[in-house]
Amino acid sequence: MTRIEIHEAASRLEDLVRQVAAEGGAVALTDEGRVAALLVAPQVIEDLEDSLAVADYRRRRAAGTLGDGIPHEEVRRRLGR
Repeated sequence: MTRIEIHEAASRLEDLVRQVAAEGGAVALTDEGRVAALLVAPQVIEDLEDSLAVADYRRRRAAGTLGDGIPHEEVRRRLGR
């Protein structure tokens, strides 16, 4: 992961954003050497949210707290399919 001080990142923001978008990695924005924020591609966050949703589903299934759910036909109807 690339680390860069905030004051330096300000002048290079356009390049940093393009780098993250192209490579899918992350840039750690530091303030006096300490990580203050991360610049990441949207796909990274989307993947994390998906992983959290799957983990929550598995946790609820293991605990027996999923409930009845929604039948596929109802989902199709709600989506207009």
